[in-house]
Amino acid sequence: MKGTLTDHERTHTGERPFCCSHCDASFTQINNVKRHERTHSGDKPFSCLICDARFAMKGTLTDHERTHTGERPFCCSHCDARFTQRSHLKTHERSHSGDKPFSCCNCDARFTQRSNLKTHERTHSGDKPFSCLICDARFAMRGNLKKHERTHTGERPFCCSHCDARFTQKSDLKRHEQTHSGDKPFSCLICDARFAQKGTLRKHEKIHIG
Repeated sequence: MKGTLTDHERTHTGERPFCCSHCDASFTQINNVKRHERTHSGDKPFSCLICDARFAMKGTLTDHERTHTGERPFCCSHCDARFTQRSHLKTHERSHSGDKPFSCCNCDARFTQRSNLKTHERTHSGDKPFSCLICDARFAMRGNLKKHERTHTGERPFCCSHCDARFTQKSDLKRHEQTHSGDKPFSCLICDARFAQKGTLRKHEKIHIG
């Protein structure tokens, strides 16, 4: 079809004749500009038949429906991992290839995901966009805000599988579970002593250095 050929030729020429009426975005195909303009209008014509969720794009609806069906059609060619979205597969495959396409402009750090780069860049800018609603604390990462909020709510969602102990952070749970398993991954470089926690190893090392 002539229209399909014209669309294809724009991948070579870089021509983007279809412009958004709300911002500076431009596109090679009219269907793409229509989809984009829904981000401005808030129109969400595609609805899930199982729940009340609605979406601006059909592809996003398809991704969402897999949360109900459990379908994972995108398979890793290196291991048994499967994913609901192609973008998640691409991100995962970088763990095999070692590819880190997102680089920091301020230092040599590189990342497999753009979101990780953005989080890292806040260490340079000092930006802390996530704020606690109860006190004045602010954080660079949403995860750190959630950990902080538990100091107000008292929530302890991480439960030991061996006893009744509960923790606010997963890392604290892992350290605790080593008391049950007997695992001692931290070893002294001077003697044969081994410890379950890094902090205990550091205290021990002071014996050697005086």
